Amino acid sequence: MDKTVNEQELVEYIAGQTKAGAQDIRLVLKHEEAYISDAHKKAKGEVDIDGDDLVDYVMSRKDVKLDELTVENILDAEMDYLIKKGIAGYMD
Repeated sequence: MDKTVNEQELVEYIAGQTKAGAQDIRLVLKHEEAYISDAHKKAKGEVDIDGDDLVDYVMSRKDVKLDELTVENILDAEMDYLIKKGIAGYMD
């Protein structure tokens, strides 16, 4: 089974769930990717990402002009999409 993400489909899904614009969604996802990539570099093995820390990181980026709730909603919608596609899940 193919576990790759179609970025356009993902952005459209998030936009439908949050009413955020595609440009804002891509910006949040870009910063999320940088955060997760950095966490992987520091970790040995699996990485546990704290949602609040991730939101704080994205909000701290100077080019992010969204409110905290919108950032949370974008990230939540992304996770919902990834779970539905069988790509990601929550740790117990």
